Order: sequence, then C-alpha cells, then structure tokens
Amino acid sequence: MRLLNERTGETIASSVELADTRASRRKGLLGRASLDPAAALVIKPCFAIHTAFMQFPIDVVFVDRQWTVRRIAEQVGPWRMAACFGARMVVELAAGAGRGIRVGDKVYLSDTSETSSSSASLRRTASNPACSGS
Repeated sequence: MRLLNERTGETIASSVELADTRASRRKGLLGRASLDPAAALVIKPCFAIHTAFMQFPIDVVFVDRQWTVRRIAEQVGPWRMAACFGARMVVELAAGAGRGIRVGDKVYLSDTSETSSSSASLRRTASNPACSGS
C-alpha cells in the first residue's frame, strides 16, 4: 500500500503499515531502531501521539476523516507529545524526509501504481487553530 499526496501526485510513502487495532495502535513504532524513509505508519483512530521510549525522531502528519492534512509536527524527538483536536488519523514518517506535504493537502492510500487521485475535485480545508503544539 502507498500513501500519495493529491495536490502534487507524489508518493509520500511506498510502504505503509496500518495500525487500526488496539494492540497495533498501542505498539506503534516502539521497539524499532529507525523508520525507513520510504515507509509510514498510519494510526487510526488517533488525534495525539507520544514518543516515550522511542529511539529516533519522526515527522507526524495529522489528518481528518476526509484525509485532509490538519497539522504537521516535524522532528518530534523521543519523550515528546503532539496532538491535533479534529484529527482522525496520524501518519508517522521518518524525520526530515522532506516530502513537501502542506496543511490543507489531501492524502490517500493506493494499492495500485497510480499517481493521481480520482477525487481531485475535493476541496482543501484550512488549518485548524485548535491543533496544539508539540
């Protein structure tokens, strides 16, 4: 499964894991020494994360039910927290991978090699001021 940016048509992550059970959400990236720059972990439902016991920094992208990016927290190091009220899912990425994601972008999962979404007419939404700092 791949994660793509609808605005740019670029692949954000070519290897995506989904954490959608209680056990997989609880484990997250714990126990790993690093995260491949081409990989991502999508945690749902989720609006806040912590990096307690992690060994490396990550970039965190908060998205709402329509997969619109609400907040981006970059270089979240070990023993930190980040949240965005209104987010429904979190995408965890290797820190500093420079994927060009912006607040308001639409992202989506794809099982195919397509690079553009059939839902290009979906509107972008503005940043949510309720999102808190890390």
